[in-house]
Amino acid sequence: MHLVVATGSDANVSYTEHLRVPSMSVGTAVLAVGAADGQHPHTEDEIYVVTQGRAKLWTPDRTVEVGPGSIAFVPALEEHRFVDVVEELHVIVVFAPAEHTNTASSGG
Repeated sequence: MHLVVATGSDANVSYTEHLRVPSMSVGTAVLAVGAADGQHPHTEDEIYVVTQGRAKLWTPDRTVEVGPGSIAFVPALEEHRFVDVVEELHVIVVFAPAEHTNTASSGG
């Protein structure tokens, strides 16, 4: 068993990893109102669970509004980002397998 403990948030840090095992990693992300989400497509599948705040999640095919309780799945390599952050956004982020696990095998 792993006990996942929340750490204090730093206004300058938007992502903190809390748990890493080979099959997955779990972290939390915070985006300020109006923040630009500069992430790039990941080589792993990703799940977002919004715990607080409101924004939109953009992909080339679809844009959806997200808020507390929203759960979104983004498959590996799909371009995506949060846009129009209108309330500070707090998100639990799950990568499977662990973030950057597939990077070496994809050449990225």
